[in-house]
Amino acid sequence: MLAHFVRGIAFEKITRFFLAALLSLLAVGTTSAAPLANRLSGHASPYLAMHGQDPVAWQEWSPETLARAKRENKLLFVSLGYFSCHWCHVMQKESYRDPAIAALLNQYFIPVKVDRELNGALDSALLDFSERLNGVSGWPLNAFVTPEGYPAYAVLYMPPGDFKTLLTRLVATWKERGEAFRQAARDAAPPPATAQTQAPGGETARRQHQAYLAAVWGNADTLQGGFSRVSKFPMAPHLAGLLEIYHRDRDPRLGGFLQLTLDQMARRGLWDHVNGGFFRYTVDPDWHTPHFEKMLADNAQLAPVYARAAELFQRPDYLETAHRALDFMLETLRSPEGGFYTATSALDRRGREGGAYLWRPDALRRLLSATEFGQSSKVWGLDKPAPFELGYLPMEMGEISPAERQALKPILARLKATGRNREAPIDTKINAGLNGLALSALAQAGRGAPRFEKAAHELRAYLEKRLLVRGRLAKTRAGKRLFTDAELDDYAYVIAGLNDYARVFRDESAGRLSRDLASQAWGRFFTAAGWRREERPLLATLHPEPALADGALPSASFHLIAATQRLLEARPDPSLAASMAQALALAVPAMAKTPFDFPGGLESLKVQAK
Repeated sequence: MLAHFVRGIAFEKITRFFLAALLSLLAVGTTSAAPLANRLSGHASPYLAMHGQDPVAWQEWSPETLARAKRENKLLFVSLGYFSCHWCHVMQKESYRDPAIAALLNQYFIPVKVDRELNGALDSALLDFSERLNGVSGWPLNAFVTPEGYPAYAVLYMPPGDFKTLLTRLVATWKERGEAFRQAARDAAPPPATAQTQAPGGETARRQHQAYLAAVWGNADTLQGGFSRVSKFPMAPHLAGLLEIYHRDRDPRLGGFLQLTLDQMARRGLWDHVNGGFFRYTVDPDWHTPHFEKMLADNAQLAPVYARAAELFQRPDYLETAHRALDFMLETLRSPEGGFYTATSALDRRGREGGAYLWRPDALRRLLSATEFGQSSKVWGLDKPAPFELGYLPMEMGEISPAERQALKPILARLKATGRNREAPIDTKINAGLNGLALSALAQAGRGAPRFEKAAHELRAYLEKRLLVRGRLAKTRAGKRLFTDAELDDYAYVIAGLNDYARVFRDESAGRLSRDLASQAWGRFFTAAGWRREERPLLATLHPEPALADGALPSASFHLIAATQRLLEARPDPSLAASMAQALALAVPAMAKTPFDFPGGLESLKVQAK
């Protein structure tokens, strides 16, 4: 039954319409119009280009696409994903290359394929919609949107049979009860946030700090490290914030938890022991089974985390991990011009998940001596059944001594020399915001190392020469195409990156550029009601928000606020100071509701209260 697909739905009207459609799966006529054609062939985005040969007539997300949906009175099928997403590849193979499913999508919907890394605000809004509707979100994210721009229904990965059934039922529902369906989507849309304010004084900052720490211990896995007992994500914004709390408070319990988490992340399966760099996340609570995409965003955030932890805990091994994460960025993700690509794929060039990183024992025996194979077998658990279809992932399966870890280094270097990691395709988009995070990482974690300082200088020049257009920040450069509509997160991360670079290298021109971009960002994205993630939203439910939460990426609003506070310390600006005070007053009530979601705002509250 369709109720199987709508677990936890809060939108009862929509549910009733879907269930009513079970009684009548009728053939549906459509308005006459020139047939749609797939517009993604040869697209500059590698993710969109890989869908260019699908039989689905994919369109791009644009005003023209929404206008066509209105003219033809059709639902938009908006499918979001990204290049390195494993299940996005699976759904493409199973469903979007199926002629029968493609025929349904092409005839009765306006199918839209979105690279989430080019449309971050849209992605965030639809993730939130899926979370409210189904209790889960993720990718591939497939949303059905009314021609007026209201999300009506959403699903994640679905097997092709279930997906085809869902499409058929939605077609019938839209034909029979389209107007009621439209109204239900409008009614289900969250209203714009009410602009509540509270002055961020010292007592407010203290209460928020205490509430956040209470939430941390409520979410912490004190046995395995990290914050979930199902799957494990790095959650770098939390780790960065907790390190600063530890720096001030020196709470031994917090210090122990942080070191447990950092050790697990660097010694188990989240870390690529052969090539360096962190994978995106693990699907298990003990950090053993990764999803094999490696992303600039994670490594650029985690390198400074480990460098800072090396200082606080006097752990040289943490600094080594930070530098190896930066080396992965330089060796694998760096473009010839000095910018950094977005990610490597979870699949190898033959479409096998983890194929670039997994080893079979016979291949290891050919490369290693008998003694080396014995050492590896003991540490990597080669005497146990292979945990992956393609073999074993080199990792520390248990506790080992420093001498054993040192003995593995030449073995790991020999595996790296085979170049297996080059079998993972690269998403060659160069995103402004992610490169801002990379600039911060190189400046903070790479300080004193010539190779990283040189890369930082070249990246700073790249940002100014290749991602600024008439003084305004562009979003992404992909091949020869420049995507010009930078969003709030792009501005926030680039401003912070330039600010960090200016402070470390005493570069006044980088400081001036950071200040100029900050003035633009406050003018373009901040309003009396809160933050706009993008300037010209097409989705009807994209309203200003009083504060943006931290997630896999840092909160764009608090990242910009923190960078602006540092800029104001160097040179006062009454206009910027007033906007910042207003933004923090808007943020305080939102932070109080869900303290765990806002580690990035704690330091800004303290600074403002001084």
